[in-house]
Amino acid sequence: MKLGLVLFNLVFIMLLSCSGDQQTTSDTETSEKDDTAFKITAEIIEKFEYADYALSTDGENAVKEWEKYQELAIQVGYLKKGDLSFFNGDNKLLKKFIETFKIELPDALRTNPIESRVIIVETTLLRLNENLTLDNIDKRLKLESVKEVVVAFSNLNFLINKKLIRDKGEKIQSQY
Repeated sequence: MKLGLVLFNLVFIMLLSCSGDQQTTSDTETSEKDDTAFKITAEIIEKFEYADYALSTDGENAVKEWEKYQELAIQVGYLKKGDLSFFNGDNKLLKKFIETFKIELPDALRTNPIESRVIIVETTLLRLNENLTLDNIDKRLKLESVKEVVVAFSNLNFLINKKLIRDKGEKIQSQY
């Protein structure tokens, strides 16, 4: 009788432990499917709340010779549509692009605020690249990095516009 009770308890304990393992495995598989199914889309990016500044006509004229700015503007446009191919590519190519981007900054726009904003754009681009290329980064952090790039580029546009408006105001005052 005691032997039967002991065997019954052992079988019962083994069944409980086996069923717990199956549940943990399915939970793990579900979370892995959620992470792999996650994709950054244009709809998600459109929901970001930020002030999106576009260049004024004077701003567009000031940057029309700045080729790397034009290329970055196109890539940020693609980013807003959910295309991450430029930003999750090779880190060396991105660093070379950024270096050329900083060197080609037009002399008319070389002011401390704009140069610091260019450095912020550089930092956010590199951070986005790192977050997209690493597999163990949380999807919320990836989205946050995308938003940082879009906001940094928008703020660069704002500072370019602001500098050109200030220059125009100083020119008008000097004429009187």
